[in-house]
Amino acid sequence: MHTIVSSATRTVTIGHDQPFAIIGERINPTGRPKFQRQLRDGDLSRIEIDVAQQVAGGAMLLDVNMGAPLADEADLMVRAVTLLQRLTDLPLVIDSSIPEVLEAGLATYQGKALVNSVTAEDERLHTILPLVRRYGAAVIGLPNDEEQIPDAPEDRLVLARKLIRTATDDYRIPIEDIVIDPLAMPAGADTGNTVRTLETLALVRDEFGVNTTLGASNLSFGMPDRPALTAAFLPLAAAQGLTSAIMDARTPQVVTAARAGDLLLGRDDWGGAWIAAYRAARPPMPVEP
Repeated sequence: MHTIVSSATRTVTIGHDQPFAIIGERINPTGRPKFQRQLRDGDLSRIEIDVAQQVAGGAMLLDVNMGAPLADEADLMVRAVTLLQRLTDLPLVIDSSIPEVLEAGLATYQGKALVNSVTAEDERLHTILPLVRRYGAAVIGLPNDEEQIPDAPEDRLVLARKLIRTATDDYRIPIEDIVIDPLAMPAGADTGNTVRTLETLALVRDEFGVNTTLGASNLSFGMPDRPALTAAFLPLAAAQGLTSAIMDARTPQVVTAARAGDLLLGRDDWGGAWIAAYRAARPPMPVEP
């Protein structure tokens, strides 16, 4: 099953038989006080740096979130999407919890975006999914509802089932345009969280075959040497059905782990992409005088 997202000039296909899709997470003011201040002042200059670093690191899509406190998020989203379309041809993931901000971004975007995100809460489903349908977007679905983020993978599957059926039956959104996030919770809070995430991925893959994503850095929150944990997790998750992740594309250790997973899981024919990336990263050989 392929989820296709696009900019005006580039298409990215997410799928179980495709290279792992790296979604750059950096264009987000969460945890970045200086960036928050810049956005409140209407200064988007930092985005140009973030784009350049993520593209150089290997990002295939870019998540864009303008949720700075006390800022006009809808206006910033319009300006950011407009700027990003000038800076890069990578497809965008429009990221906000506010429907008006999502619609502002979708209306500005030229291409097929991925919406981040909708939960299985009834009100959210019937607010966000009409926007997804109207703008022909794909959407990330989170298996939590008004009551809880379930611990048990089977309970998360129940909510993923509700979300998928509502999207496909009520709003005629193609199932291939639904990307499920199994909810990666911090391993530092409970080391069982990682196993539950992996089990949820496998259940979703086996029942629906849909594509999946998650915030890769969430699982290492609060732990030392976070890149090492994320790098170890990605191939494990890919083996259970993870086909993309919102992650720090500036971190070579993590990007390399995603590419290694492609090779070891048979998604990189003859290791062509792995070898090409290795050669590109090596310094040029000195020329004999």
